[in-house]
Amino acid sequence: MSKPAAPPQGNWAQYMASCAEGSRHPALARFHRSAWPTADMPLSQAEFVAVDIETTGLDAQRHAIVSIGMIPFTLQRIRSDQAWYHVVRPYGDLIPESVTFHHLTHSDIYQAPRFKAIIEPLLQQLAGKVVVAHYRNIERTFIDEAVRHALGEGLLFPMIDTMQIEANLYPQRKSGWFSRFLGQQPISIRLADSRRRYGLPAYQAHHALTDALGTAELFQAQVATHFSPQQRLGDFWG
Repeated sequence: MSKPAAPPQGNWAQYMASCAEGSRHPALARFHRSAWPTADMPLSQAEFVAVDIETTGLDAQRHAIVSIGMIPFTLQRIRSDQAWYHVVRPYGDLIPESVTFHHLTHSDIYQAPRFKAIIEPLLQQLAGKVVVAHYRNIERTFIDEAVRHALGEGLLFPMIDTMQIEANLYPQRKSGWFSRFLGQQPISIRLADSRRRYGLPAYQAHHALTDALGTAELFQAQVATHFSPQQRLGDFWG
């Protein structure tokens, strides 16, 4: 079953209600019937969950998820005791290039569950929360494709993109020829470089749970530095 596209005006509660009516899978129906925040809710009242995935490549049609890390948080607190991490056994072989990034080998994933086996606990972690990711196109596309492959239905949910926030803050980040002549480097909006601008500590990159934690801390720092906790969710999510 194909689901409607993400709501153009950010009315995720209405979108989820419409999906609940058409979902054939009980776990997806329960997920869609969760209490979802409205666009007018202040950031200070929202429950977030930072999500990061590691994959075998960048094409969701040809590549697969190999690990997922999640950590729930608010603007005031990161709930490290509720962190959630799973290695996932993909279909097909790992390619050397992906192992170089995420450091998961064939022996690491040999006894790991398939994605379908972790869908229900995954949905429980996401239900009713606003997902925060650094470059949401990866998380959104791969999770949607994986759920579609396993259950025959896609999965969309509200997301805030910390990379997009940095891109909006630095629209002229790509230096022109004169800036390059003066030795000025373009501004990077990668996770580690973005964190460095806020004085956040360096973490090992390309581990799903560590990157999820790094994303949660980055969003807290972005709001504290540039925005107000009373700003509405609808100004940030998509």
